[in-house]
Amino acid sequence: MTRRLSSSTRSHTEDSIFLKPEEDPLWLDDPPAAGNNLGSDGLPGLRNGPTGPQKVAEHPGGSWRDTFYIVVMGLHWCTVFCTISQIMGYWAFFLVDGNELFPAFYKALQLLDFNLSTLLSFRPVFGVDSQYIMVEVEKTKNYWVLPATEGVSMAIVVFMILRIVCKLGYSEAWWSGTAVTEHGDRRQSVSRQPSFTLSEWTDAQEDLLDLEAEPQTPVFEPGLATGMEGDSTTLSVTPVGLQERRGSNVSLTLDMCSPGCTEPYGYGAQLSPRDHTAKEYLREGTHCLTPAQLHTLAMEHQALQAEFYETPMNFVDPKEYNYPGLVRKNRYKTILPNRHSRVILQTEDEEDFLRSYINANYLQGYGGEERAYIATQGPTVNTVGDFWRMVWQERCPIIVMITNLEEKNEKCAEYWPEDSVTHEAIEITVVTVTQEDDYSLRVFTLKCDGEERSLKQYWYTSWPDQKTPDKAPPLLELVQKVEQAREEAPPTSGPVIVHCSAGIGRTGCFIATSILCKQLRSEGVVDILKTTCQLRLDRGGMIQTAEQYQFVHHVLSLYEKQLSRKAEE
Repeated sequence: MTRRLSSSTRSHTEDSIFLKPEEDPLWLDDPPAAGNNLGSDGLPGLRNGPTGPQKVAEHPGGSWRDTFYIVVMGLHWCTVFCTISQIMGYWAFFLVDGNELFPAFYKALQLLDFNLSTLLSFRPVFGVDSQYIMVEVEKTKNYWVLPATEGVSMAIVVFMILRIVCKLGYSEAWWSGTAVTEHGDRRQSVSRQPSFTLSEWTDAQEDLLDLEAEPQTPVFEPGLATGMEGDSTTLSVTPVGLQERRGSNVSLTLDMCSPGCTEPYGYGAQLSPRDHTAKEYLREGTHCLTPAQLHTLAMEHQALQAEFYETPMNFVDPKEYNYPGLVRKNRYKTILPNRHSRVILQTEDEEDFLRSYINANYLQGYGGEERAYIATQGPTVNTVGDFWRMVWQERCPIIVMITNLEEKNEKCAEYWPEDSVTHEAIEITVVTVTQEDDYSLRVFTLKCDGEERSLKQYWYTSWPDQKTPDKAPPLLELVQKVEQAREEAPPTSGPVIVHCSAGIGRTGCFIATSILCKQLRSEGVVDILKTTCQLRLDRGGMIQTAEQYQFVHHVLSLYEKQLSRKAEE
């Protein structure tokens, strides 16, 4: 039996596609609950129409302000249409009567002026000329045009009244029917065509990606499994939808939405069957690729998107971190550290949660190396001190920063000094600054309690938020530089800190690339899916978009070709 997740559980905001916090995911193979308004396709409140699933409109029951607005706007447009119809009718009347174009229009205005002054009891704007024009009209043989014009105006009035009544009663005009297709909260995530170009190590044209002007984005429709019910050992896991269906055409300003998650549980709590299904997938997901398979799959965009969307994001339920004042510690209130792997800052008061909290997670490295990396958010003005406490506590030798300080809005605080500064009794001094083509290298000296350490910061600035770099070689060069610096660090050194803005998208790509480069050199194969699953077990949402997932495949494909050329030489 294949359990599929209904697409009706997705909610679209300006920034992302998430499960609404008050909703549980709807599994298509669950029996409908009593009293649920299910359509023929098993989705709540939906029924099939000529163009697909449609939602039955409900009585809006809007506020008095909405009612007032509808009535005022209806009367406004009724007046506009009536006035236009009268002027056009009178104009046509005088043209038929033999008048020139502009004189006919002037007489039309005079006639309208006379009728309005009679109806509303005010002095005509055009004075006695308006009265004379009416005497002239009554003597013409085409007088029938005027009653026809008035009839058109009456029809417009009746039409607009009916429209106002229908909008008040059904929230839509009567001609649109009672079934309206919903495009807002339930629309598909769309992943943009990759923005990167495949820059090869040589000028070989076969390695360039042929970008389409209007890429065809695949649509993954959830479906029912045709297999019979079986025991849990024969369960085929195919999770789709929810937060894992994030498109790349959205920004990461997530603090305006309140998404839920696919696994609403705390560390050590008992998992529900659905939670267990997602966890199982992340623990067991694998797709080992030989070099030939890697090169082929790297060009199969639809297959990569399908694989990406199948993989659960493993985001944390914000309710797990319901602590007063914690909002000041998170850059995005929906990107939170998974509990079992989060970094806990040492503090004298063990019960002071705020003092021990930082939005960061330990991540496994190649071969299951524990705490090889720390993925964290870009420090905010409120967390700069916590960040340096973590650097000192974990004995980190390297920081990899993959974001600009501002990208439309602030992405990261400038947490390092121009010369020297002290945070949390840690003295940070800049020793050297080296500017390369795609990144800058800063070397710091850290002093605390009489101990002195060296720290390197690689600041990569050529990677836009939610997108991918224009070229792959600079990223691979940075990965190799960081690996070399890690090997040269003292044996007692701790994890490598990697951060972007939220600490999941660009951070996940860098760490995955670093791990997979080692695997490719050591084993001659890569398992990008397994690495992604492991990263998401440790920190939800790692490798944030389908575009980034494709980019990792392209980078590894290029790296394998580089290794092959070196071996041939």
